[in-house]
Amino acid sequence: MIKQGLNIGLGQSLTMTPQLQQAIRLLQLSTAELEQEIQDTLDSNPLLEVKSDQPESGAVEKSDTKDVEVSSENSETDIPSEMDIDANWDDIYSDYSTHSSKEDISTTTVLEKTYTSSDTLQSHLRWQISLSQLSDSDKVIAEAIIDAIDERGYLTTPTSSLYALLKDQLLLESIEEIESILAYIHHLDPTGAGARTLGECLAIQLQVNYPANPLAVKASKLIKEKPELLEVKQHSELKKQLKLSPLKFKELIELLRTLNPHPGSSFESDETEYIKPDVYVKKSKGDWQVFLNPNGSPNLQINDFYADLLMSKGKSTDIKYLKSNLQQANWFIKSIQSRNHTILRVTELIVEHQKAFLQYGNQAMRPMILRDIAERLGMHESSISRATTRKYLHTPRGIFELKYFFSSQVATESGGGCSSKAIQSMIKKLIDNEDLKKPLSDNKLTTLLKEQGVKVARRTVAKYREALNIPASHERKAMV
Repeated sequence: MIKQGLNIGLGQSLTMTPQLQQAIRLLQLSTAELEQEIQDTLDSNPLLEVKSDQPESGAVEKSDTKDVEVSSENSETDIPSEMDIDANWDDIYSDYSTHSSKEDISTTTVLEKTYTSSDTLQSHLRWQISLSQLSDSDKVIAEAIIDAIDERGYLTTPTSSLYALLKDQLLLESIEEIESILAYIHHLDPTGAGARTLGECLAIQLQVNYPANPLAVKASKLIKEKPELLEVKQHSELKKQLKLSPLKFKELIELLRTLNPHPGSSFESDETEYIKPDVYVKKSKGDWQVFLNPNGSPNLQINDFYADLLMSKGKSTDIKYLKSNLQQANWFIKSIQSRNHTILRVTELIVEHQKAFLQYGNQAMRPMILRDIAERLGMHESSISRATTRKYLHTPRGIFELKYFFSSQVATESGGGCSSKAIQSMIKKLIDNEDLKKPLSDNKLTTLLKEQGVKVARRTVAKYREALNIPASHERKAMV
């Protein structure tokens, strides 16, 4: 006979606090989107205001973490303790880029050398795959999977069809090899890309975003098997099958609301995006100095007038309203601090790694992958991807998206490695200086690169040439 009773147990679970949700969302925004977000928050929250002592337009000062002047002072007001941010980005998250060439500096204006990135979901996923440590055959599988992902972020081709297409070419032994690469893609940015159903998409996000939350883990299994339970009319059945109390079910609904049913939606915008650099780098006293754009976001602070009203006696509803907005204002200020600090730390390591590029140009670009930065900062690779997407660095050589500085490694004759972007620059230089009547073939380019110590296959040279939008040798000869 089953007896009812009360038991007290001690356990740990990881939850995404509202301030951490906000900080992660702000990290993904571009500068233009961040400005709009700040303005919307200023319009809706009377406790938040812009400091009046803003730096003059165009002023550039060195900045570190402390220089991101975001004040959260609120005199003697009682601030709830849960506002302290005691979590990191990694508590949650387990191509073509804008560029400018060294040449034409004398004839090309800074405006003409600034481009916007036409990043799509597919190109964003390919970029992460190119920087991964997957084998060549696994990368071919990943490319095939990515090609079959639609604009919403869902896989439209069955894995059985992909296996049938690739098994002879790659000598695959079983369909599990396709499934394992698909699982790898599920954990890239955006999380859940490549899911086959809505249930699978949300289940993946629950497992990745809340790995230590028993409720999320339990719900993810059921949602994956029975996605129809997500419908509002099926909520009672979902609650029944999970055996949840009303309070726990409300907690689950809040978790589900933090998920994105269409992972590819953030890549669908066709609007023109104007670039405002997030970070600047310049050489001073023989060393490269990195600092945030002082005009990137306004310095925010708590409005003293409204904060002082909390100390006065008034209607309880008014005091409750002010306290709520004060809490939100402090969360927002700290989220801006976290975003700026993360972008600055990531950029400093990129500049440290790519000093040769800043000094000599593309041919001196060093190979670098997301993991190199992630390991140094103790963060997940997907967090680094978020921190470098649509974030721009102003250098003496032009404005570059932070993603531009990442590239895979190609072996050299000396046993070392060479950046794929450096090789592309070498190919372009060779073609720019070729005899127009006898243009260099891909085989000849391969030989010339080998003479310079770069060991690269002819098909790789052809791929890089096409990426540079340079026609084949016979087509270049026909143009003469």
